[in-house]
Amino acid sequence: MFNTSRPSSSSGGGSSSSSSLMTSNFHYPTPPTYELSLHDFESFSLSRLVVLRKIEESKVKGLDRQDFNSALRKACEKHLPMGGSDAEVRELNVKRDTASHFILRLAYCRTEDLRRWLLTHETLLFKFRLEELEKRGGSDLKAFLKGAAMEFDRLSGADKEDMKDKLRFGMSPRDFEAQHFYKVPFAQATDLLARRQVYVGSGFAYVPSSKLVTIVTARFRMNLSKSLSLAAASFAVVSQDTRVGPLLKNMNRQYTGRSFGDDAAGAAGDLTAATVDDYAKRSMPLCMRAAHDGLKKDHKLKHDARRQYGLFLKGAGMSMEESLLFFQNEFTKVMSADDFNKNYSYNIRHMYGKEGKRQSYSAFSSTTIIMGPRPNPSEVGSHHGCPFAHTSDSSLSALLSKMGIGGSDKADIMNHKKSKNFQLACAKHFEAQHPNVAKMTGPEGVEMDGVGNHPNAWFAASVKYWEKVGGGKKKGAEGKPAAAAKMDVEMKQERVVV
Repeated sequence: MFNTSRPSSSSGGGSSSSSSLMTSNFHYPTPPTYELSLHDFESFSLSRLVVLRKIEESKVKGLDRQDFNSALRKACEKHLPMGGSDAEVRELNVKRDTASHFILRLAYCRTEDLRRWLLTHETLLFKFRLEELEKRGGSDLKAFLKGAAMEFDRLSGADKEDMKDKLRFGMSPRDFEAQHFYKVPFAQATDLLARRQVYVGSGFAYVPSSKLVTIVTARFRMNLSKSLSLAAASFAVVSQDTRVGPLLKNMNRQYTGRSFGDDAAGAAGDLTAATVDDYAKRSMPLCMRAAHDGLKKDHKLKHDARRQYGLFLKGAGMSMEESLLFFQNEFTKVMSADDFNKNYSYNIRHMYGKEGKRQSYSAFSSTTIIMGPRPNPSEVGSHHGCPFAHTSDSSLSALLSKMGIGGSDKADIMNHKKSKNFQLACAKHFEAQHPNVAKMTGPEGVEMDGVGNHPNAWFAASVKYWEKVGGGKKKGAEGKPAAAAKMDVEMKQERVVV
C-alpha cells in the first residue's frame, strides 16, 4: 500500500471551510500507492487519531449536537483539514486524510474490539463531513455522491413545493423548508420504506437530506466493516515489516496529547523538595499520589515506580537538583547517603539526560502506565501502575471514601473502572476533586485537554484550578472545598489487592 523509503513533502495546514472539501474522496474507494516517509507515516496517523479520540471524548461528555459538531469541526481544522489556501496545501491535506485512514485500518484491524472502535468513530467522522457537505449543497455534494457511485437528483424548489403534501411526513413547516429532497432508486431506500419514512413514486423514493445522510453513512459503515475484516487476515504479514510493524501494533496505545518533557519545565515553578508534599495532597492524580504516599511510607521505590514518579516530577517542573534532594531525603531514612549516591542518583540524572546517551525522557502517559507492568503488592516499594486499572474494586472504593469522594461521583468512578474505562475514571476523579471546574475552562482558564490521558495534564489543570480559586500558592488545606481539604489528612498507604 505504501512505500516508506522516500520522504514526502512536509506537513502543512489549511482551512476546512474551503470548498475544496471535495478534493478528498472520503469514502476511500481505493488504497493509496504513493510514497511516504516514516515520519509522515506516523505523524499522519496520529493526526487522525487525535480527531477520532476527540469524537470519543465528546460522546462520553454527552455533548449536544451543536457542541459535538463544534468540537469536531475545530479538531478537524487543526489536525485533519480538508481544504487549503492553494493547490499544494490542498494536495497535502488530501494525502494526509487518505493515508491516515488506511494506516488506521491496518492498525485497528487485528482484534474485534479495535475494529469496533475504529468502525464507530470513522463512521461518525464520515457522517459529520457528509452533513457539512449537505449544508452547502451545490456541486460539492453532487461530486461526492458521484464519486461514491451514489449520484441522486435533487428536487428543484418548484417540484418540492408541488409535492409538499406528499413529502412532509409529519415535519413541521420550518423543518420541511430546511430540507432538500433527493430522488433515490427504490432498491437503495428499502430500510426507509420499511419504516414508512419516505414517499415513493415512479420507482423512486423521495428522501429528505437528513435521511440521505443516513443511507450513504450506512453504505460507508458496511464497506468499512468488510474492509477491516479482510485486512485482519493480512495483518500478521504486514506487521512483520520492521519499519512500520511496531507502530501499527502499538497505534491504539499512542498518546496524542502534549509531551511533558523539557518543554514542560515550570508547570509548577515552585515544585521543590520542600513543596512537593503539598502538591501531592492537592494536585497529583491518584497514580502519582499513590507513588508519593508509598515513598513516604517505605522510604524507597522499586525501579518502575521510580521512573513513573521521577519522570512525572520532571514533567511537572521539578529540577534535577531538587529531584535528587527529594529522593535522597527519603531514601536515606533507610540507607546511607553513600548507598543512595552509588545505587540511585545515576538513574535520576539519567532521566534528565545528564548520563548515558544524554537523552531527555518525557513523562509517561496514562496509556503507558495502564499497559505497563503491574505493581506487586508483596514487594516493598512497588507503588507504580494505575490505581483504576491495577487495584481491586474494594481497594479503590475504600481509597475514594478515604479521600472524601462519595455519592454519584464515587459511583461514576467505580462504574468506569468496572467498564475498563480507566482514563474516564481518572477524569471523573479530577472533577470530583475540583468542584465547579467546568465553569473555569476557556482560553484563560483551566485547560482540561488531556486530563485523564496524562498525569501531567491532570497536574497542570489542578495547579491552574487552585490558582483560580485562590489556593494556588497556599499550603495545606486552607481555602479548599471540603472534599479537597479532607485529602490533606495524610493517607496511610495500604497494600492494594490486585
